[in-house]
Amino acid sequence: MADLARWRDPLGLAGRLAAGGIWLAAGIAKALDFDSFHVQLEGYDVLPHAVVPWIAYGLPLLEIVLGGYLILGLLVRPAAWLSLSLLVIFIAAQAQAWARGLAIDCGCFGSVDVQRVGAGTIIRDLLLSIPTLVVLAVGGGRYGLDALLHRPLPADQHGHASAVGVDPGHDHLG
Repeated sequence: MADLARWRDPLGLAGRLAAGGIWLAAGIAKALDFDSFHVQLEGYDVLPHAVVPWIAYGLPLLEIVLGGYLILGLLVRPAAWLSLSLLVIFIAAQAQAWARGLAIDCGCFGSVDVQRVGAGTIIRDLLLSIPTLVVLAVGGGRYGLDALLHRPLPADQHGHASAVGVDPGHDHLG
């Protein structure tokens, strides 16, 4: 068990950086060509047409922000849950398109990496979920903004530990 504890932080950091890098790459690739991504998204034929432009422009920005949060180590748990949720939605969308026999580009990495929806893209996205699953299993590691913002402050001369987030309006007299 001690060996697992030793690897917890490096595994969490590696998972966080990998997941963040994937989201940044996907978001930037889509943002470089919003119009192509819009067409790819329409190909799935599951969203109301009025919603497609909002998703086509908003999703790449969300992916970039999500990647940034993971790389910086900020709000790691919520970011990892959002990451997993998006991957589940993407895999489900691809599976339904494949089951319906649609011959469409997956749109996962915009027009930078065009692949037809099918078993290969679904398996790829399942594999891309591994870093997020690692983060959810072991945490994001101590090397990030969460760890920095939530670390306890040093004890005062009376031995009382201060913590970030303590309400300064309340005296903690011992």
